[in-house]
Amino acid sequence: MANEKQVSNKKIGVGIIGASPLNPHSWAMNAHIPAIKALPEDYELRAVSTSRRESAEAAEKEFGVPAFDNHQDLVNHPDVDLVVVTVKVPYHHELISAALDAGKMVFSEWPLGNGLVEAKDLAKRAEQAGIRTAVGLQARFQPAIRYVRDLIADGYIGELQGSVLVGSGTGWGNVTDRNHAYLFDATNGATVLSIPVLHALDALSYMLGDFISVSANLVANQKEVLLMEENKNIPVTSPNYASIIGTVNSGAAISVFYRGGSSRGENMRWEINGSKGDLVLTAPIGSVQLTDLKLEGGRAEDTMVSEMAIPSSYYELAQHVPTSVSSNTGRLYAQFAKDIREGTNLTPDFAHALVRHQLLDAIETSSRMGMAQKLD
Repeated sequence: MANEKQVSNKKIGVGIIGASPLNPHSWAMNAHIPAIKALPEDYELRAVSTSRRESAEAAEKEFGVPAFDNHQDLVNHPDVDLVVVTVKVPYHHELISAALDAGKMVFSEWPLGNGLVEAKDLAKRAEQAGIRTAVGLQARFQPAIRYVRDLIADGYIGELQGSVLVGSGTGWGNVTDRNHAYLFDATNGATVLSIPVLHALDALSYMLGDFISVSANLVANQKEVLLMEENKNIPVTSPNYASIIGTVNSGAAISVFYRGGSSRGENMRWEINGSKGDLVLTAPIGSVQLTDLKLEGGRAEDTMVSEMAIPSSYYELAQHVPTSVSSNTGRLYAQFAKDIREGTNLTPDFAHALVRHQLLDAIETSSRMGMAQKLD
């Protein structure tokens, strides 16, 4: 990987597509920029691009780096080693393809593509080009998730038997704004299933094993959502409830239920049960990738679970990243830089993203056909 060798011993020059200071909801502004700033030994912001000249000029003033109102100038910039794609899913394929064609490493937000066909094409392009990639499936870098994985491997709960996860999708409630209205159109590829559920399922597979079979029921019983700025309802075509059951390759039985919006009760409760003990993860929101998790456990003669402290060693990766929605993204960036330095491959890449897109497709197929789906 020529481009990888060139940056292994120096800072990685980052170019972000979608970093507009004029958009307070920008994921680039809230997660990627803080993460990069917290890792100055590994990364340096070198360029940004937006879709409008006005926002590009604001970005240039804000960040003090070249800013463009088109992506091609950014991907061709000689100081950019890593292109970060943080825009809406329907634009991923075009932008990522351009970056790969330019021979640049790419960090794409999840989902990788708008559907399985796009994901397959992008994963194939990256493989053929021999380019290192990353995808924003950062929940596995949450310290509690990593600690639970090790606890299970070390036999804390004995033989893993099953897991039940109930969560809320938060962003898919009864009211929205213009910036998030696209989430309610299934054709845009950013649904309750594809974002909060798949982030959770990636963390689940990291801890418990990959699915070998899955059955699902996706329900779209919310027909409209209120668009605040215009005080009018717009149609909803994406499912707002997802029920998934299946078996993972460890033999454990899995049940996952997610709803759109927020609950007046618990918004995330995750039980992991074994032959000798139990672990429970809870959080104020169901987006596992964005929040801190409280861990409780009990085993042997315990009659109930009690809170467990997460060892400080699990926070050593990107320890200077602010405690916020950027935390786990920062840990992913830190691991990516470490992979480049050490020649490892522990960061989820496009090949990994394709496996998750295949799971997503199997869930959608199962719901549509009313039949369980096998996975390789």
